[in-house]
Amino acid sequence: MANQFQLFKRRRFSAMFFTQFLGAFNDNIFKQALILVLTYTAASQLGVEVSILNNLAAMLFILPYFLFSALAGQIADKYEKSKLTQITKLLELSIMVIAAVGFVFEWYALLFVALFLMGTQSTFFGPIKYAYLPQAMKGEELVGANGLFQMGTSLAILLGMIIAGVLTQLPQSLYWISAVVLIVAILGYVSARSIPNMPAMQPDIKINWNIFTTSIATVRYLYSLPFLYFIILGNSWFWFYGATFLTQTPEFSKVILHGDESVVIFLLTLFSVGVSIGSLLCKTLTKNQVSLRLLPFGIAGLSIFAIDLYFSLSGLSIDMSQEKLLGVGELFHVAGSWRVFADLFFLGFSGGLYIVPLYASMQAYAPKSHRARIVGANNIFNAIFMVSSAIFAIVLLNSLKLSLPQLFLITGVLNIIFGIFLFLKLNKHIKQAMIQTHDE
Repeated sequence: MANQFQLFKRRRFSAMFFTQFLGAFNDNIFKQALILVLTYTAASQLGVEVSILNNLAAMLFILPYFLFSALAGQIADKYEKSKLTQITKLLELSIMVIAAVGFVFEWYALLFVALFLMGTQSTFFGPIKYAYLPQAMKGEELVGANGLFQMGTSLAILLGMIIAGVLTQLPQSLYWISAVVLIVAILGYVSARSIPNMPAMQPDIKINWNIFTTSIATVRYLYSLPFLYFIILGNSWFWFYGATFLTQTPEFSKVILHGDESVVIFLLTLFSVGVSIGSLLCKTLTKNQVSLRLLPFGIAGLSIFAIDLYFSLSGLSIDMSQEKLLGVGELFHVAGSWRVFADLFFLGFSGGLYIVPLYASMQAYAPKSHRARIVGANNIFNAIFMVSSAIFAIVLLNSLKLSLPQLFLITGVLNIIFGIFLFLKLNKHIKQAMIQTHDE
């Protein structure tokens, strides 16, 4: 594991790592601050149910991935990546100016516009960063680099949410949020300027600006590569799964655990630290090889701990009649709460074991000339699955009137079915993928 952290001494890794880290950090300060405002303030002001507002926010952030990912993949294959990254960071700064105005004046419509634009900016950055890694890293560094990236992303999400929670508690909180997102955007641009030049993989490509025909062509190309197609289905399922749990966390904390904002952050901390530890261990457990041997353990853990979460929540006894919401310290004294906390941690840990091998395999086996477009196709499927997650949650919670624990139980059972299907398909096609990569 020591060798894994040696990558931070190399500018080709560290500059992109911190650019990505700061971007994810800023995304989540903004998103979590908005969700907390919607959950604890705006919902009552607007007279709209919390779950509808939160799931609407999740869909708005994800929609650009569906619309623009194929176009973003073409651009990332055609142009040099360090300059593209700097442009996306300047866009982030501009969007944060819009968000700051929305927070200061409490214009919720403008904040939703900024959320959509942040999703768009992230859409164009995604193919750049994931196509950059296999180009900048040596073969034996790829799994370790992906583990660190996944750890960094998880910690950035966590820290962003914690900072958002702290900022919303301050006097003049909306001004503090506005200032912080602007400062982090500036730091992200400064970091991007240190990324070394990384030549375009296909500079002669003619960009098709029609987002619909481009998306269809990208998905069609992916479908001609069965192993990568199922790798990306597996990636996208992880985002469906994670979004189903994480989007409901504020409501889960308030409605089931009767917890305040600090409980939201604590639950997200458990999940994110679990993902980070699982991701970092992948390098050691796979002996630095691009391999899917950890996938069954990840699949099993995601189901076991989701199903157990249903039973652990069903066994809780919390007095909901008291007006004061519980803090983290008070929840520790509730019988059965430790089991809930353990389930969330091991859900994250299993997710780390699941996702890192899939990302490393996608990068290792994607044709070099189409690598960014493969990442673009991955983002299209991620978007479809995450929007589906929001619709899935709205239908189960609002239309069928199921409880949050029942939602978690159903998701865990679905994961067993999907996981078996995925593992069988990947085993069937992996030899063909290895031969194609060797022929390159």
